[in-house]
Amino acid sequence: MRFEKKNDALGTVNRGNPAESSLCTLCRADCEGRCETWLAGLQGRKLLYPRDFGTVTAGANNTTHVGVSYNALRIQGYAYGAYGLNGDLSNDPDDCIFPNVDISTQFGRKVKTRARVPIMTGALGSTFIAAKYWDAFAAGCSLVGVPIVIGENVVGVDLASEINRGKISKAPELDRRIDTYLRYYDGYGGVFVQLNVEDTRNGVAEYVAQKYGDKVIIELKWGQGAKDIGGEIQVTSIDYAMFLRKRGYVVDPNPELPEVRAAFDSGAIKSFARHSRLGATNLASVDDVREDFMKTVDYLRSLGFKRISLKTGSYGMEELAMAIKFASDADLDLLTIDGSGGGTGMSPWNMMQSWGVPSIFLHAKAYEYAGMLAAKGQQVVDMSFAGGFALEDSIFKALALGAPYTKLVCMGRSLMIPGFLGANIEGVLKPENKEAVNGNWRELPKSVRSMGATAEEIFAGYFDVQKKVGADEMKHIPYGALAFWTLADKLACGLQQLMAGARKFTLNRITRSDLFAANRETERETGIMHVSDVNDEVARKILNS
Repeated sequence: MRFEKKNDALGTVNRGNPAESSLCTLCRADCEGRCETWLAGLQGRKLLYPRDFGTVTAGANNTTHVGVSYNALRIQGYAYGAYGLNGDLSNDPDDCIFPNVDISTQFGRKVKTRARVPIMTGALGSTFIAAKYWDAFAAGCSLVGVPIVIGENVVGVDLASEINRGKISKAPELDRRIDTYLRYYDGYGGVFVQLNVEDTRNGVAEYVAQKYGDKVIIELKWGQGAKDIGGEIQVTSIDYAMFLRKRGYVVDPNPELPEVRAAFDSGAIKSFARHSRLGATNLASVDDVREDFMKTVDYLRSLGFKRISLKTGSYGMEELAMAIKFASDADLDLLTIDGSGGGTGMSPWNMMQSWGVPSIFLHAKAYEYAGMLAAKGQQVVDMSFAGGFALEDSIFKALALGAPYTKLVCMGRSLMIPGFLGANIEGVLKPENKEAVNGNWRELPKSVRSMGATAEEIFAGYFDVQKKVGADEMKHIPYGALAFWTLADKLACGLQQLMAGARKFTLNRITRSDLFAANRETERETGIMHVSDVNDEVARKILNS
């Protein structure tokens, strides 16, 4: 097990049990810290190193030789060479330094979307967490220059939206989300809008195309890693539950039943779960799925969308192959493949624990299947891997495992934590904003007070953001966005360091040979060579020379 509750070297501790990603299995918006991702939102790249320099020595304690997971992949380092620096024209030691590593990326078939850091958010849809902290998430992503995904059902659950016979005339929450991101958009990143069954019925694509056009990437949704049913939220108002049912959603229990209302009135039932529908239920074969998919893509293009993506979940190999093949045939711009172990705002717990293909197996097969298409001369859709990522080494591993097809790593819960953290700090330091930013603290906890008492002291990235937007605009920057920037800076710097150690100075030079497997089972499942076999033949030639 790589991650324990407490990491003495970094001075971090998980409130709950750490998952494979290093995050607690249950992440709270009101958490007072201090897991690695939480603390990175304040300290940034400083957290790459053991604490208390000058008075300590530190040693690794991981056991990556056990089990099959991303933690059982290790990253290569080399003692000579430099690749990708100034087009391979420089090997000057003064140039070959990690700050010169270019971690920018781009994806897309005909229209390229650029990102400064090779990460994107998971789908932030109709959960109340996404709505409450959207300003922090969106401003943070936009300032950093990475894509954000507006998830499913945002229009359908919006009490203020107006939909008549499948035509949206008003969608204030969706507008707010798009406009917030676009406020700081400078050509890097992008905003996705996701479609599920209900969104398609409600005319979300038509509304977005007409109002925003090329500013938005439209995303079709087949599934996600956290569950194999549609999205859910939980509501505590029976009137809201009735509204959602009239909007066409599945609401459980049914608020229209007299016995359910009686149970609610008596207090026996305190909440209702809203569910989305399963897609493709009218399709019976692979050919049916392909035909329906191609028609949908053609229709979206007829609306004017120049960039279209697909999100699929941790189904079996048949669905994975369909996603890669159909997305490639349709010239889609991105395919996000989300493995089990993925996070959620609300999913049935044991379903999330038990269903689907774990991320490393799914992603290894995605590489294999993409290679089959490439071997036939077909251009393969650009990919983003998702499913339990939080740290910079995991970003490197995912990019390398799927190279050259992976252009991004999709990160869900980890990119939400700085939004929570910053909002809690802003609520204390600006009590007049507490309700608006959804702050949960009455005072700064010791974990934050140890760093300072003002935003300038607390956030290591404060003045970097101020340099970008100007002193006058800083009053409009949510503290959650400051925390996001600071976390992204840590991830970016850590990725640069790992790449420099592997002697790869641009992302497109990363290959699967930059990894090795810590155990034989991981080698067998991923096709990544075992640590003791990598370059063993070359080593023997050296010894025998």
